[in-house]
Amino acid sequence: MSFAPVTLRRPTDGDGYPLHQLVARCQPLDTNSAYCNLLQCTDFADTAIAAENADGQLVGFISGYRPPSRPDTLFVWQVAVDASLRGQGLALRMLLALTERVAAQGVRFLETTISPDNGASQALFKRAFARLGIDYETRTLFSRAAHFAGQHEDEVLYRAGPFHAPVLPPLSKESLKETA
Repeated sequence: MSFAPVTLRRPTDGDGYPLHQLVARCQPLDTNSAYCNLLQCTDFADTAIAAENADGQLVGFISGYRPPSRPDTLFVWQVAVDASLRGQGLALRMLLALTERVAAQGVRFLETTISPDNGASQALFKRAFARLGIDYETRTLFSRAAHFAGQHEDEVLYRAGPFHAPVLPPLSKESLKETA
C-alpha cells in the first residue's frame, strides 16, 4: 500500500474556508460557520494542525484548544480527514504531531469527547494513547437527555495522561492503519 504524501503544518488564515469545505465533506462531523473555522485557523492555530496534499489542498485537520481552567490539557474538538486519505494513518499522524507540539508548551493531558457509536474515533484515540504510553479514563460529559434534549448522542469524555514531551519512534505502516 502506498501512502499519499502530505505536509503537516500549523494552520493559517488561508485555511479557514477550505476547512469549512473539508468538514462539510466529512459527515457526520458537525459543521460550524465559516467564520468559526477561520477562528480555528487563527486564534486556535497553536492547538490545531493542518494536512495538505502535494497540490496544496487541505486534506486533514485537527482543531483543539487549551481550556482556560486546565491549561495543561489539549482538548481535541474535531478530527477531519478527506475520504481520499482515510485508512492511511493520517489522523493518527496528525494527532501525534499535534500532541508533540503542545507537549513542548507544557500540555500534559489529552481530552476529547466521542459519542458511543463512533467506533472509528474511539479506535483512533485509543491507538494514540497506546502509542504515547498513557492511560485514559472515560465518563459521560454531556448526556443526550440533560444537554441535547434527546437530539444528539451522549458525548463521552476521554481523558488521558499525563505525558511528557514525547520522543516517538517513526511510525511503521502497520501502526498507521486505522479505521477513521
